[in-house]
Amino acid sequence: MSGVVVFVGDGLSAGARWEERLGEFEVHNLGVSGDTTDDVIARLDAVVEIDPDAVVLQVGTNDVGWHRSDEYVVRNIETILCTLRKKLPGTRVLIQSVPPRERDAVPVIRSINRHLRQFAPTVKARYLDLWPALADAEGTLSAEWSTDSLHLTEAGYVVWLGELRPALIDMLEHPATLPIRTQPA
Repeated sequence: MSGVVVFVGDGLSAGARWEERLGEFEVHNLGVSGDTTDDVIARLDAVVEIDPDAVVLQVGTNDVGWHRSDEYVVRNIETILCTLRKKLPGTRVLIQSVPPRERDAVPVIRSINRHLRQFAPTVKARYLDLWPALADAEGTLSAEWSTDSLHLTEAGYVVWLGELRPALIDMLEHPATLPIRTQPA
């Protein structure tokens, strides 16, 4: 399996060392620590310039940390996904759930993820739910995978990779989606 894969998102993606973990792919990690959905929107041209086979998006946790509403975060992620689909119609897109955080953030993150799961197919994107692998029984980021309820430990990244790799391989084994027509031909 090979292909050009761009990771875009916040510090969780930036710190994942995807280039090392997914050596079978040509990986471009455009994750930036502290990035919000607004920052990712502003950097989408860098993704488009690479013209990858796949884009893996993980963003939203910093927006939640800044107490942005679920509607705000969802609207921005929809903008990201629609922009990627419009500018890269043949590229496969994988949107990952906003990962669990501390207890106070659980309701808004669940709302965001519920919407993303429903929205992804409308732009021919795939959705990867990381919640079952990373959350504890209360819905917070498991202490097994984090020491601060936000950043992942090495063990947390291994768990994430265990969810991501099969989803990415499966996505790349199937034909790229056709562009969504926004106007009659």
